[in-house]
Amino acid sequence: MSSLIGFVGILFVLGLCFALSIDRKNIKYKSIGIMLVLQFGLAWFMLNTAVGQDIINTISAGFNELIRFAGVGVTFVFGGITDAPFVFFLNVLLVIVFFSTLLSILTYIKVLPVVIRFFGGLLSRITGMPKVESFNAVNSMFFGQSEALLAIKSQFRQLSKERLFIVCASAMGSVSASISGSYMELVPARFVLVAMVLNAFSALIISSLLMPVRVPKEEDVITVNEVEQPRSIFEAMGDGALDGLKIAAIVAGMLIAFIATMELVNAIIQYITGLFGFRTNLQEILGYILAPFVYLSGVPAEEVIQAGGIMGTKIVINEFVAMLQFQPLIPIFSDRTVAIVSTYLISFANFSSIGIIAGSVKAIDDEKAKVVAGFGLKMLFAATLASLLSAMIVGIFIG
Repeated sequence: MSSLIGFVGILFVLGLCFALSIDRKNIKYKSIGIMLVLQFGLAWFMLNTAVGQDIINTISAGFNELIRFAGVGVTFVFGGITDAPFVFFLNVLLVIVFFSTLLSILTYIKVLPVVIRFFGGLLSRITGMPKVESFNAVNSMFFGQSEALLAIKSQFRQLSKERLFIVCASAMGSVSASISGSYMELVPARFVLVAMVLNAFSALIISSLLMPVRVPKEEDVITVNEVEQPRSIFEAMGDGALDGLKIAAIVAGMLIAFIATMELVNAIIQYITGLFGFRTNLQEILGYILAPFVYLSGVPAEEVIQAGGIMGTKIVINEFVAMLQFQPLIPIFSDRTVAIVSTYLISFANFSSIGIIAGSVKAIDDEKAKVVAGFGLKMLFAATLASLLSAMIVGIFIG
């Protein structure tokens, strides 16, 4: 029954996007159909076949080893951390430093650029989506929203409003590989990996439904911006470590601010509602607001409000705060709810990302930044629906 509800939810999300589309005549139904088939096929393969599960388990084990290597470095600097209680900054955020370093090395030795170009081109050929949008979807899986946009900055002037929307929504609907190891410390690793793949398709599907685009063949070209390259592998390691440390510090600062603010808001809400004889909090309010979408994703009725509260927290604050709320509930929730919520949380779809993307575009092109600022909320809406679509698909394949 839950799987059937999940199918209804997918149709509802797609139907909603169709109803809100600015140009239904130009929707590329074939491309969308191909991407949906690929999503279902990949989800089934990764979650319901022995070979797929072996691949996921192998990759997860590899990530766990990388996390262990990161822990060795953290322990050396801070001493005895392996024997201390769990500390979020040390056990989770500082893992980003090592992953960022590793990505920088793989970029320097030209492994990642080749992989991204290959899969971006392959995605474009299979689905019929434009090359810039396809490349950006794959690139965003590894480098996240800001860095992915910088890679195509030489294309910005020729991008129409519709193409710019697809590129930005796709970036917001992604996650950075440098942060994925930290996510795996908080939610089941296999859903992190599955979500990273499915989100690339979901963001393209949702955004191209809302703002369809058809690019003439002669204009469907891509030139990737070559940023200044490190002069040696050691410089690449240093740059990656510094970038990772900046990300960890920024996330830590945001978490302190957002969690403290959320406690303040909850205290105010509880005081006000207490005057009327009951008590609630922001998470519960968000749970009720999102309940219809959460139910249609396949979450059992008795878990809808709690799951909705976590999913709403991600939109209003960020995915790390939501994961910290979600983690204690993982042993209590059903397997389907764990799968759906975990998958949903793996993206940058939140209010703060509007500012991050707008700022990144402003650094590239002032005029395009004004365009992005104009559709900021619509971009968040698209990225959130993309996360829901991925979560609904995963929920169908969890018994």
